[in-house]
Amino acid sequence: MKVLTRTALAIAAVLSASPALAQSCTFSMSDMNFGFVNLASGSAVDTTATLSVTCSNPLSLALSIRICPNINAGSGGQSGGIRRMLQGSNILNYQLYQNAARTTSWGSVTQPALGSPPPIDMALPLLINTTSRTVYGRINAGQASAARGLYLSSFAGAETSFTYTSFTLLAPSCSSVTQNPTQVPFNVSAAVAPTCIISAQNIDFGSHGVLNTAVNATGAINLTCTTNLNYSVALNGGLSNSPPATRQMVQAGASITYGLYRDVNRTNVWGSAAGEIATGTGTGSLQTLTVYGRVPAQNTPAPGNYSDTVVVTVNY
Repeated sequence: MKVLTRTALAIAAVLSASPALAQSCTFSMSDMNFGFVNLASGSAVDTTATLSVTCSNPLSLALSIRICPNINAGSGGQSGGIRRMLQGSNILNYQLYQNAARTTSWGSVTQPALGSPPPIDMALPLLINTTSRTVYGRINAGQASAARGLYLSSFAGAETSFTYTSFTLLAPSCSSVTQNPTQVPFNVSAAVAPTCIISAQNIDFGSHGVLNTAVNATGAINLTCTTNLNYSVALNGGLSNSPPATRQMVQAGASITYGLYRDVNRTNVWGSAAGEIATGTGTGSLQTLTVYGRVPAQNTPAPGNYSDTVVVTVNY
């Protein structure tokens, strides 16, 4: 009798997962530092920062990458889509832009009031590819009233979220790109410099036949100084370097005595020595100081045009 014995051979294999080599990107962003800014004129101030991108493609896949650099409001917050830097309770308004003309804001899909993020597309036939983008900054015009000091907004943590994904033919919109969120910290800062802008209005005593009575006239010194900035205004002695009440207008060797004062009664002289100087505090807006002039009664010199030049000095 033949006996057939059968058995089974168990065959097994263990498959271990190996890490997939995928495309990846790294980012860096330079700080945006406006430096010392003079806002007294009310003009805008511009500067830039640089975003740098490096993407790797270990398998040399014929894919492209869409990068969405979302930049939120920063620690200074926003108001009506305008970003803010802060110095305590003081506010300095500014904005980030995608273009040099500063017409298209650089924003975030999570804070659409700030604008949209500009997508960056990179083809990656190579193992490593790099690119950079300029971020254009502008401190808004019309902020002459900003107090002096250092203003700051920080973009740490969730204030940035740079996302990216690969694609073949059709790039996805940034609103749908949520993969690989990366935080890219940087700071925006500006130091509002203490500044005064000054101009002067001439004093014209007019035409007179004889100087047998006092003649009064006024001029003005116009200042726009940084908010809360203390200043003083001194007037020198004119071309003759005379005392404040006995300055000299001259013409061909002849002269007319006159004085400049800080008050309408012409009792407080305006000069450059202690006790003769006008003082004030800046508001960020135009301030006008009236200069009160007087030609006292005196012997009348020969006819002609008499003049003097007085230098105005503002210290702050």
